[in-house]
Amino acid sequence: MITGYALATLNALLNSCAALFMVLGYRAIKRKDKARHKRMMLAAFTASCLFLASYLTRMVLFGDTRFEGQGAIRYVYFAILISHVLLATAVAPMVIGTVVLGLRDRLATHRKLARWTFPIWAYVSVTGVVVYLMLYQL
Repeated sequence: MITGYALATLNALLNSCAALFMVLGYRAIKRKDKARHKRMMLAAFTASCLFLASYLTRMVLFGDTRFEGQGAIRYVYFAILISHVLLATAVAPMVIGTVVLGLRDRLATHRKLARWTFPIWAYVSVTGVVVYLMLYQL
């Protein structure tokens, strides 16, 4: 039987994969390896889409998980969580737009949008893992 904890762990793994693929894609484009860049960024996009499906499934089946930490760590957690949620909401359409522009070879516009999309998407992926660690491993 699938548990809320198992889905949360899967979500953290998918966010970690997305972040790793993004870094590999960034490195590839810096080395002018467009084919590898495309593969890595599409892998990051796929991992993020799978994350979203898994996250929504967990929310529907199990609801929210309360953070039990007290004191200063509670403020740190909520600062990370709030920035994560707000930026995740903002970056989703940016990611889709950046991917579509790249696939349509509208590279000048793709690059301009990617300059903003990449760091926000990376932050959201990494802070998703941090939120998981704070909720389930602290």
